[in-house]
Amino acid sequence: MAEIEKKPVKIVETVLRDAHQSLIATRMKTEEMLPIIDKMDQVGYYAVECWGGATFDASLRFLKEDPWERLRKLRAGFKNTKLQMLFRGQNILGYNHYADDVVEYFVKKSVSNGIDIIRIFDCLNDIRNLQTAVKAANAEKAHAQVALCYTLGEAYTLDYWKNIAKEIEDMGADSLCIKDMAGLLTPYAAQELVSALKESTELPIDLHTHYTSGVASMTYLKAVEAGCDIIDCAMSPFALGTSQPATEVMVETFRGTPYDTGYNQNLLADIAEYFRPMREEALASGLLNPKVLGVNIKTLQYQVPGGMLSNLVSQLKEAGQEDKYMAVLEEIPRVRKDFGEPPLVTPSSQIVGTQAVMNVIAGERYKMVPKESKKIMLGEFGQTVKPFNAEVQKKIIGDETPITCRPADLLEPQLPKFEKECAQWKQQDEDVLSYALFPKVAEEFFKYREAQQTKVDAEKADTKNKAYPV
Repeated sequence: MAEIEKKPVKIVETVLRDAHQSLIATRMKTEEMLPIIDKMDQVGYYAVECWGGATFDASLRFLKEDPWERLRKLRAGFKNTKLQMLFRGQNILGYNHYADDVVEYFVKKSVSNGIDIIRIFDCLNDIRNLQTAVKAANAEKAHAQVALCYTLGEAYTLDYWKNIAKEIEDMGADSLCIKDMAGLLTPYAAQELVSALKESTELPIDLHTHYTSGVASMTYLKAVEAGCDIIDCAMSPFALGTSQPATEVMVETFRGTPYDTGYNQNLLADIAEYFRPMREEALASGLLNPKVLGVNIKTLQYQVPGGMLSNLVSQLKEAGQEDKYMAVLEEIPRVRKDFGEPPLVTPSSQIVGTQAVMNVIAGERYKMVPKESKKIMLGEFGQTVKPFNAEVQKKIIGDETPITCRPADLLEPQLPKFEKECAQWKQQDEDVLSYALFPKVAEEFFKYREAQQTKVDAEKADTKNKAYPV
């Protein structure tokens, strides 16, 4: 009998980024990460995802940490493992489009500070919004991985995914990620999708999903059997719920098969043991809400990501309209259709969800319209897969003319302006990028940093005076 060809599945470990972003609002501190790096570096992970996404904002805003300093410390510790970040295309790590010069500079500085793999996505899957970041990653000799936001709908056929995968390959991407942010991809659909993508592209395929709907581990199993090369997992204390499947579980699942990772379970157990007290502490303090650890099958029913569901609940609660919850859930697919059927991921999920809440509360559709809804209808976020509902678009934007070009083509270079505004605070080149993305938050952080440095200098002077009395 012929021996089956070995094809070990590769694992991206998310415990230092998406896992704690999904479960404890991105509150893991750098000092909590550093002691376990040496052991994590011995596992043999394909990569450790440790930066980007919400880590940047949360570090500055809540932890009073410099995200660039975190990256440098992680890079110094991980001597054998590639470091990966999540990058929102032309939005970088913020919520608005930036000019190309800012995108290019951010990529350059991310790589020079230690990032190896940049996962780049756009909330509308408009590949025009990915081009600058991919080219910049290529120029810096980093690995450019393009992530397609997975979603369901009339437009999202197998041919759609196959065609866009080919375009991404032609654009210069080094690998392709299926980014299933809402946990919508079921096991046999994953098998079908991966098989189809393998027919249309030579690129390695990475699958990223969340456990929200309860099927993620089975989805990984069928995807790997269909040829998926890489899966994203989280160490068990920060796995499951709205996070990823557990690393140790997937390692055991493939043990003794052609897909065997070869990872050492004793080493993984030591790493899990390190993170367990953090989980217990987060549960005790309420930072980790047990609600996010359960299975929410409504995710599949309404195609609404877990984080978006909790947002809706709080919006309705504030308005004293909690009884309208089901009406809002039913309104979301209608708004999404009016808005060109975009994938529901930051920021499109928030825009569609908020508009649905306003439609239901007002008792009239599109009577109240937030500025973000107007922006999407004006084409300021890019092009959707299907056209907008023309009647709804007219109601929202009136006689204004929507743009059809790549939104960033309308932006003048922005770096000189940010450099000027940030000059009084600047202590490193990277500060201008922190300021560009989050001006107010960065300024607060810079003030805090200055105060801390003054305090340290005063303490040093005091110690010196005591040691050498005049």
